[in-house]
Amino acid sequence: MNSSSLVRRPNALGFAYIWTLLLVAFMGVGLALASDLYATAARRDKERELLFIGHEFRNALERYHAGTPGDGRPRYPLTLQELLQDPRSANAKRHLRRLYADPVTGKAEWGLLLQQGRIVGIHSLSPQLPIKQDNFLDEDASLRHQQHYADWQFTYPHDLVLAQPDAAGGAPSLKPKTPN
Repeated sequence: MNSSSLVRRPNALGFAYIWTLLLVAFMGVGLALASDLYATAARRDKERELLFIGHEFRNALERYHAGTPGDGRPRYPLTLQELLQDPRSANAKRHLRRLYADPVTGKAEWGLLLQQGRIVGIHSLSPQLPIKQDNFLDEDASLRHQQHYADWQFTYPHDLVLAQPDAAGGAPSLKPKTPN
């Protein structure tokens, strides 16, 4: 064997090392893109779950409101617990299976929308910007172009007008309440 055949050319030194560094860099970029896609998909799943839970609360409020007591006046519940066990009925009447946790915040806390001290709706307490901005069901038209998940309000009826205090200082007919 010729000793000159074992000697490497100076131009080829470090070539494999550079390719290895490029491969690691491309893998890092790929993983970063994949993690962004995963995070977006996870947020979309949480949004779908929030919509499902909001509809469950809306339907429970509708059933509670329709379950008229003996005096014939429909009412809304005073607490969310009344949706689990209706105190107006002698029989066990459940309008909601359980009190769901907010999928966006991960906590079992909800903002309550009150009318005359009674719960007419709920909303998330998350200040995050929703990904979904349009293409809602007609009953969720009020959720379009909202800036925060906290603005996604699920009321019964779904088209309940959310009145604010008037300029003369009159009392609002509906006000949001957040737990302390």
